[in-house]
Amino acid sequence: MTNVAIYARVSSDRQKKNETIVSQTAALRERAREMGAALPEEWVFEDDGHSGGTLTRPALERLRDLVAAVQLDVVLCYSPDRLARKFAYQALLIEEFARAGTRVEFVKGPRGDSPEDQLLVQFQGMFAEYEKAQILERYRRGKAYRARSGSVNVLSGAPFGYHYRRRSDKLGAGYEIVEHEAVLVVEMFRRYADEGVDR
Repeated sequence: MTNVAIYARVSSDRQKKNETIVSQTAALRERAREMGAALPEEWVFEDDGHSGGTLTRPALERLRDLVAAVQLDVVLCYSPDRLARKFAYQALLIEEFARAGTRVEFVKGPRGDSPEDQLLVQFQGMFAEYEKAQILERYRRGKAYRARSGSVNVLSGAPFGYHYRRRSDKLGAGYEIVEHEAVLVVEMFRRYADEGVDR
């Protein structure tokens, strides 16, 4: 019987909310079932809310440890961009798994080991990396535009001493002072300005 582990990943809050990791995992379980493969529950790896632009992901690290320790036949992944958003990372992982005798198969992607299939995986990896760069650039441009137009929600969070107020029908977005934190801010500024304390 074929030994299989499955790996699913989503990175954004919107994807988490839409439960796309649930649908990925369901598709991967179905593929494992079609293969007649053994799939212990502890070999189901999900990185929910982790970027594919890095290799430092909790479930991926556990999967890599498993592949190094156990003779796995196949790692099933939904598509190449779910394994990694950078082509170099995809190639590194596929090569690392292959050295351990484990092949990577994709539900949405090439299924063989032919040179054509390998080329298609490489193309998909390059397109995924390009798409990620495009998303980041659009996000950066949008954030810069909102900042130039006076929008206050371009920060990743409210500064200490403030609470972010979302836009409503009556009020625009803005920051409101949090009194108990403001007391600390005033004290820190006093120490810095009057006493020269910088730590």
